[in-house]
Formats: sequence, structure tokens, C-alpha cells
Amino acid sequence: MSDEKIIQKNELTPAQVEAYLHAHPEFFHHHLALLESISIPHPSGNAVSLISKQLEIFRGKHQELENQLTALIEIAKDNDMTLNQMHELTLALMEAHSIEEVVVNLDKVFTECFLTDYSAIRIFKQDADSFNHEIIVNIDNENLQHFSQILNSNQPKCGRPTLAQAKFLFADAATEIKSCAIIPMAFTELEGIIAIGSKEDSRFHYSMGNLFLTQMSEVIATRLIALLD
Repeated sequence: MSDEKIIQKNELTPAQVEAYLHAHPEFFHHHLALLESISIPHPSGNAVSLISKQLEIFRGKHQELENQLTALIEIAKDNDMTLNQMHELTLALMEAHSIEEVVVNLDKVFTECFLTDYSAIRIFKQDADSFNHEIIVNIDNENLQHFSQILNSNQPKCGRPTLAQAKFLFADAATEIKSCAIIPMAFTELEGIIAIGSKEDSRFHYSMGNLFLTQMSEVIATRLIALLD
């Protein structure tokens, strides 16, 4: 039997840890990751030792990389969701064979896939009365003055609509709209507005990007142009 006394315990004592590190001075060379989570004091008085500073910088960079990776994962998830939403939107439009079916299908896909509460389409025509459809309005309709800035910029606008805008787009539900995306359509064969409304203040924020909304309006407008022809 060995003269060395073997002590079996659930936890190592500080003396055992110290003895092991003395016997294996190269330990941290092979376990650098441990340096990220342990604190090593240096007898340098009030001054910060070079090793401590290097370790602090290393830990900061490591955390920054972890944060960037997390952000990239979230962006990838958002992109997947956006792709699926656009796919469902495209299918809904392809299945529509009339203006009425476009309105019904869009309302359904906006509610179920985009998780919004209301949607509206307004198409501007010189001869709106001949179409006999509520979504087609005369191009000289006085209510369009409330959208002049959006139409002139030809850029989507997100945020809280004015009451006049909400009434024109959502009629009796106007007072329930706390935020919405108003998306202009400006094409050679078609001019109009698409609107998506929500009962939540933060659903459509002014800082939201416009690329996806613009692409969505192009897809919807392309189908509307074909049906109007």
C-alpha cells in the first residue's frame, strides 16, 4: 500500500488545488477558457497589472462576439419569418381571380401570417364610378390630400395615422387603429395605397425599414394590375 494518504471528499480543499497547480504549472496553458471566468489578483498595489488588463480586454471581446452571434441568429429568424410571410402573401394573390378575392385573401393573410388587425386597399382612378367597387376611388377625391406627403415621397410610412387618414382607410374601425403602415403604390398602370393597421401602438413604428413593405406593395400591385386589365 502506498505511503501517500488518499483522501476522498466531495469537494477539493484549497490546499489540494494549490498542490495540484504546483505540480502542474502548465495547467492553464491547456485550459485557457478558465481564465475567462476566474479572478486572479496581482500584488501590484493600486496599479492595474498588464495581465489583468489583457484579461479584461479578452473577456470584453469575447462578450462582444457572443452578442454579435446572438444578434445574427435573431436576424436570421426574422428573415425566415419574412420569407414565409411573403410566400403566403404571393400564394394568396395567385389564388385570387377578382378584385373582391384579392381583398378577402389579403385580409386573411395579413391577419393570420402578419398578425395584424386590419388591412385596406385604395386604388385611384379617373373613372372610379365605372368600376363600382369600394376600394376604387376617384383620383380627385378630397380625402387624398391627407396622404399627399406619403404619395409624393413614394415611401411607406409607419406610425400612428391621423384620424382623417384612419377614417378614409378603415372606416368604422378608425378609432381602434393605434399604429399602421401606409404603403403607396405608384406604377404606370396603377396608383393607390395599401394600409395595414394594428390595435397596438408599437406594432408599426416609425423606425421600421421600408424594403419589405415596398416589395410587398409591388407584388400586390402587379396582381391588381392584371385583374383590372
